[in-house]
Amino acid sequence: MLKTNAFDAATSGNIPAESVAMIERRRRLLGPAYQLFYKNPVHLVRGEGVWVYDAEGRRYLDVYNNVPSVGHCHPHVLEALVRQASTLNTHTRYLHENVLNFAEKLLSTMPAELSQVMFTCTGSEANDLALRIAEDFTGGTGVIVTEFSYHGMTKAIAGLSASMGPYVKVNGDARVIPAPIHHPADPAQVGKKFANDIRAALADMRRHGIKPAALMIDTFFTSDGGFFDPAGFLQEAIDVVHDAGALYIADEVQPGYGRSGEHWWGFQRHGVLPDIVSLGKPMGNGHPMAGITIQPHILERFGNESSYFNTFGGNTVSSAVGLAVLEVIEQENLIPSVGRAGKAILEGISALAERFPAIGSVRGAGLFVSVDFMTADGAPDSITALAVVNALREEGVLIGASGPHANILKIRPPLVFTAEHSQILVSALENVLSKMF
Repeated sequence: MLKTNAFDAATSGNIPAESVAMIERRRRLLGPAYQLFYKNPVHLVRGEGVWVYDAEGRRYLDVYNNVPSVGHCHPHVLEALVRQASTLNTHTRYLHENVLNFAEKLLSTMPAELSQVMFTCTGSEANDLALRIAEDFTGGTGVIVTEFSYHGMTKAIAGLSASMGPYVKVNGDARVIPAPIHHPADPAQVGKKFANDIRAALADMRRHGIKPAALMIDTFFTSDGGFFDPAGFLQEAIDVVHDAGALYIADEVQPGYGRSGEHWWGFQRHGVLPDIVSLGKPMGNGHPMAGITIQPHILERFGNESSYFNTFGGNTVSSAVGLAVLEVIEQENLIPSVGRAGKAILEGISALAERFPAIGSVRGAGLFVSVDFMTADGAPDSITALAVVNALREEGVLIGASGPHANILKIRPPLVFTAEHSQILVSALENVLSKMF
């Protein structure tokens, strides 16, 4: 897996002795698979809203983290968690109102056809369950994913996460296609090319005797670098998938929960109807919960022949938390606020792009914005992108990088980010670039 913005002791800066000791202890206890962010890792101890605080009390603007979707330590969510945890915490094999209230509220945000929900603990589990059901319904095993996709960490789903790199092999019956890159000069070509790439993948499956099961895509193509436009470009691709007898699984772990600033779900930007939607991190504002919504006729045989149970998925506490998150998004009217904050980021960084040629494409939808850094000859510039990420950390802004070349700023803050916070981000980026160029 490409280690974007990963701490490397060999190239680290001047790190305090206490941090060095903690890093070594972490390495010894957790082993080599875990990563830390930044050349100078951040020791966080507290969070509130869009802000996190380190052990020295320094405040950082969180521009990266979609897990606390309605902000770090939101009081309404915390109150729901504590209230239910102090009363009863048990699984879904007993009757309880919480799981039903949460299910009804969640499904009310979806198209009517997606009228049933199953709960898990992680997005990886959700995608794994979606894959099992898709294979059962279609009788196929072939899955199409994009070439720098990330869908999770279970054995089956890691094999559909092409961004994991060559050490983690793509599943043998899977086919990997390019992400739908923006084409501002000819927007109509985006959807046509993506649909044709799917046709080619399906044809290759047929040549090898593989029956297709699903197209699994993150609706915003976030790990691929973030691609959103033109709105509606997915329709032809989904038609091709359905004509082949396969299902469309919308991975909404990152695009969902109002992040577009237009709709509840990223797929709604394209006017398409998924067969299965997988959900994850933002559902619990940091509490581990995930799930899928599904069209009932697709679930019917699987549900009748293979009973499903998850000890922690949909438990009484998780359901109370999940319901509270949805209530916050509605009560605080966050979706239009997301649209305003995202517009401020896009406009502010687009203005910087006119002054700093190192910035290439600036694109986004709501509070998901991608900023390419390019060399003078038009090549992806990961060196500058990662330098900017680390310089922003010193400016008090936490941000990430993505894409196959790690040259794309990944701007994905909590939904409570406002236009005023957007200006803080833009000003910090301006300061960093002014020092670098």
